[in-house]
Amino acid sequence: MPAEIILPSTTAPNFATGSIFFVGTATVILRYAGFTILTDPNFLHRGDHVHLGYGLKSVRLTDPAIALEDLPPIDCVVLSHMHEDHFDRLVEEKLDKSIPIITTHQATKSLEKSGFRSLYPLHTWETQTIRKGGATLTLTSLPARHGPPIINNALPCVMGSLLEFQTPTESRFQLYITGDTLIYDDLKEIPKRYPNIDLALLHLGGTQIFGIWLTMNAKHGIEMIKIVAPRKAIPIHYNDYHVFRSPLEEFIEMVRAEGLDNQVDYLRHGETYMFEVPTTTRMR
Repeated sequence: MPAEIILPSTTAPNFATGSIFFVGTATVILRYAGFTILTDPNFLHRGDHVHLGYGLKSVRLTDPAIALEDLPPIDCVVLSHMHEDHFDRLVEEKLDKSIPIITTHQATKSLEKSGFRSLYPLHTWETQTIRKGGATLTLTSLPARHGPPIINNALPCVMGSLLEFQTPTESRFQLYITGDTLIYDDLKEIPKRYPNIDLALLHLGGTQIFGIWLTMNAKHGIEMIKIVAPRKAIPIHYNDYHVFRSPLEEFIEMVRAEGLDNQVDYLRHGETYMFEVPTTTRMR
């Protein structure tokens, strides 16, 4: 089991409310229970190119909602996988090398070469515990697969993430981040183990290269909601790169057609989702 991460704290954790600020692509800043967490940091700008491997490139179509230099103090980074639209060259150069990064074993090898010193790799279903003040965050690596079986071995290993925030006696809030995955059978194990997910962040966009889907399109996003059954879902990772072939508007139309409007909220770049967590919650 990986060693626990113990973070300094000078204030009591607030378990009543939290927020998610959408930077763009799959990058969000999550604030809850005294933690400030950055996901899949991508701070390139409109017109910049990312390298996706095997000579493939993509152009960014949007700007991040905040500059890398303007980030608040970050407790840790949750990185789903090592693609440049999820961990770009600016981040590689400028991000504090001592910030804890929880990610895959494959991504850890690349990060070590770039000088990052606080790396916590996970295999699927392994957990990483992070403590700060009176709050505990248990992060579990969940199944994810970047492409269909015929080409998946040529793509980076990906992890979904389950972030469970806890007091000493209660599980207060569960956040599921899909990572860049397609729909496949292993995902059905997630609701069996975690039947009470409060919020899911869906990596959509419908990345398509040579006619092959590499991230969820709108239809896949609907399937994911039905499989995992979160209380609320928010799409991210959309409209940012020219290889994203399934626009957010397509997903919005399908949500409406499926009668899921009350289960889905939307964030544009730079917007913040505020959430409240009731005091009556699940026992650990």
